[in-house]
Amino acid sequence: MTQSRELQKESNSDKFRILANKRVPKALKALDLVGNLSNRSNYSYTDDEVAKILKAFKDKIKELESMFATRVKQQDEWRL
Repeated sequence: MTQSRELQKESNSDKFRILANKRVPKALKALDLVGNLSNRSNYSYTDDEVAKILKAFKDKIKELESMFATRVKQQDEWRL
């Protein structure tokens, strides 16, 4: 691997870490805010509404896991 490719790979890795360190806490905070909706003294909701919210989150997590798994699998299949 040439030096420029190593630098580019390192740069991509740095970009990933920088963006992940920004985006993951925002996503977790958003989940906390949705969790605040569970306070029955401030909000009323049905079990069906809760189920829809939780299903949306579970579906998105499965999609996210699949996206990362696919990329890792593709990298494992091909090597020089």
